[in-house]
Amino acid sequence: MSEEYELEIIEDFHNKVIGRRELKTIIYHLGKGTPSRIKVREKISELLKVPVDRVYVRLIKTEYGTGRSIARIHVYDDPQRALAIEPEYIIKRNTPAQGDE
Repeated sequence: MSEEYELEIIEDFHNKVIGRRELKTIIYHLGKGTPSRIKVREKISELLKVPVDRVYVRLIKTEYGTGRSIARIHVYDDPQRALAIEPEYIIKRNTPAQGDE
């Protein structure tokens, strides 16, 4: 994520039963568009120092005209566990398109 986006973690819950952290974040992007799931995923990976394949952005919700978004993110202890738990559509949304890499 470039400098025009700022991310703040406002809730951090460790779900030991499932083996993941459940984050609620605020993304500030005043005057810019909502960042992509891929950029948010990379930023969380960088902040928490975990591999990007453990991070899944579940939701990004932006209120019109506010320049900020609320995001819900799951960070798994094991990437295989993530593939077993996350719905297929969430996994697809968090996978870069072939031309984006």
